[in-house]
Amino acid sequence: MHAIGIDIGGTKIAGALVDENGAIIRESRVATPVADPDALVAAVVGLVDELRADAPVLGVGVAMAGFIDHQQANVIYGTNFGWKNFPLKSEIESKLDIPVIIENDANAAGWAEYRFGAGQGHQHMVMLTLGTGVGGAIIVDGKMLRGGFGVAGELGHMRVVPDGIPCGCGQCGCIESYASGTALLRTATELVESGDPAGKRLAELKAANGKLTGAEVYQALTEGDPGALKLLVDLASWLGQAIASLSAILDPEIVVIGGGVSQAGEILLTPVREAFRKYAPAGGFRPELAIVTAEFVNDAGVVGAADLARVSLSPKVN
Repeated sequence: MHAIGIDIGGTKIAGALVDENGAIIRESRVATPVADPDALVAAVVGLVDELRADAPVLGVGVAMAGFIDHQQANVIYGTNFGWKNFPLKSEIESKLDIPVIIENDANAAGWAEYRFGAGQGHQHMVMLTLGTGVGGAIIVDGKMLRGGFGVAGELGHMRVVPDGIPCGCGQCGCIESYASGTALLRTATELVESGDPAGKRLAELKAANGKLTGAEVYQALTEGDPGALKLLVDLASWLGQAIASLSAILDPEIVVIGGGVSQAGEILLTPVREAFRKYAPAGGFRPELAIVTAEFVNDAGVVGAADLARVSLSPKVN
C-alpha cells in the first residue's frame, strides 16, 4: 500500500505519494508559512488530501529539521521555526483520518538511502548530509538509531576542534562549522577578502554576480580552480577525520554523503577517503568501510518519510 511523505523545509513543504518500492507516484509542494503553526498544519493537511486523491494510503510520514521525540509525535525543538514541545502529530491527525508519524529530516533522507539508494544491501550505515549545516542518520542492524530521547544522530555537532569556530548549536568547534556548505562559503569569502592570488577566480565570479554564493563556489570547483579545490580538500579532510572517529564507535559498513556539497562527487570523495585512511584508529588492521555519495538528490526526504511511516505502521517491512 502507498504512503505519503511530507518534507517541511524553511521555504517550502514538499509532498509525495510513494509506493512500497520507493517510487514517487505523484508529488506537489507549497510555500512554508513559517510564522503561523496553524497555517503550516493546514498546508500539510491540504497536501495530504491532494496527494492521496482516491489512492489507498497506509499513513503519512512528516519530516522536518529539529529534535523529534522517541514516540515520533512531538517536535522537541523545531530548528526553522523555534518550536518547543509542539504536538505536530496530534495537530495533523486531528484533521485527517489516517495515522501520522513525525521524523527528523536527516533521518528521513538517510532511511531513503538505506532502503532504496546507496545504502541498499547494508545493515549498518551512517549518512552525513552536507548543506547549510551537517545532518546525520545512523542505521544499526537495519533499524534507525534514535537514542533514549529520540534525538540521536546529530552528527554535525561532534566537536572536532576544542574552542574552535562557533557553531549555531551554541558550542564551538563542531564538524558543522568546518564541513558544511556554509563553512565552504565562509572560507571562500575569507579567501577572496584576503587578496590572496589563490582567490582570483572566486573574486572574478563574485564581481560578475555582485556577491559570492554557493553557486559561484561550485562553478569554480567544476572549472578546476586551484583555490576553490584547496578549500574543498580542507573541508574533506575534516570530514574524513570525523568519519574515522565514527568508524571506531559505530563500525558502519558504509558512509553515505548527501546534501548540496556532495554534488562535487569524486572531487570531494577522494580527499575524504584519504583523510579517513590517515586518521582511522587501528588503520590497516580493521575492515575498511565504503564512502560514497547519495543517490537521491531532492526527493530523499519525502521518500524516506513515507517509507518510515510504512515501516512504523507495518513493522514486518524491515
